[in-house]
Amino acid sequence: MVRATIILCLTVVLLAACANRSQGPQKSTEARAIEFLQREVPAWSRDNGCFSCHNNGDAARALFAAHRNGYQIPHTALADTIEWVTTPNRWNDNKGDPGFSDQRLADVQFAASLVAALESQRVKNNAAINAAAIRVASAQADDGSWPIDAANRAGSPATYGVALATYMAWDSLRRASSPEISAAQQKAEQHLSAIMPDSVPNTAVLLLFHNSRTDNPNSRNPLNVDHRDVGLNFLRRAQTSDGGWGPYADSPPEAFDTALALLALAEFRNKDGVPEMIQRGRTYLTATQFADGSWPATTRPSGGQSYAQQMSTTGWATLALLATR
Repeated sequence: MVRATIILCLTVVLLAACANRSQGPQKSTEARAIEFLQREVPAWSRDNGCFSCHNNGDAARALFAAHRNGYQIPHTALADTIEWVTTPNRWNDNKGDPGFSDQRLADVQFAASLVAALESQRVKNNAAINAAAIRVASAQADDGSWPIDAANRAGSPATYGVALATYMAWDSLRRASSPEISAAQQKAEQHLSAIMPDSVPNTAVLLLFHNSRTDNPNSRNPLNVDHRDVGLNFLRRAQTSDGGWGPYADSPPEAFDTALALLALAEFRNKDGVPEMIQRGRTYLTATQFADGSWPATTRPSGGQSYAQQMSTTGWATLALLATR
């Protein structure tokens, strides 16, 4: 009887081991996010007959980045986005609810998606970026900014806010070669150089902008290096015990703010303590990812439900994980 019991127990253990082996290794946080985005990105235009800032903007940018990082992204996941972002003359004709649309924001996000497509080599013709940059530049305010969602100081994943919108617009302008946008680029640099590190999104933008211009020592608007160091110290103080970041130093963590902080820190890994900050931030994103590969929508105020914000939150989180692998 004892022998039979032992044999039965061993059989159960062996069957369990075989079952675990058949499941294979657990997929990484990035891989699960990419699988989610591959399903969702093309679904919006197919099901709604229009193109969106969240699916064909932020979320598609994450898939282009995944392709650049060696992931095999099916042609069908990005074909509609590529066709759309490479034809800026059509962006005014996008269908959708005017009450929930901001053409300035759409132009900034579609131009950013076009930049990502070019960087990934999924698009190889640079011709469209000049037309896109001219569209983006036309919405610039006199102070050099793009005043999008200006009432929301911390911004949000899908609507950006002034600092992030201005940085993303500037990033598209600097990729173009059109003389028509050089003045707009300089005005944007002046505005970005004056941003104060008083929130996590603003601090992330400041650091991203600083890093984007380190290869241009002759810039007319050099950044104050003290602002960079103040920014890094701000992110050190603002990181929560969970490893994530919220919009402000005393806020609960959110996936979007954590993603922005990680993207900003990615190029400062040589600084003391930064690798540990990055690892803790990645751990927070892994712990808060849904089973389907997405993240909870970061909304302002927190706790809201929004498909657009969820798609953009997932796009930003995926970009951050890819940048800090």
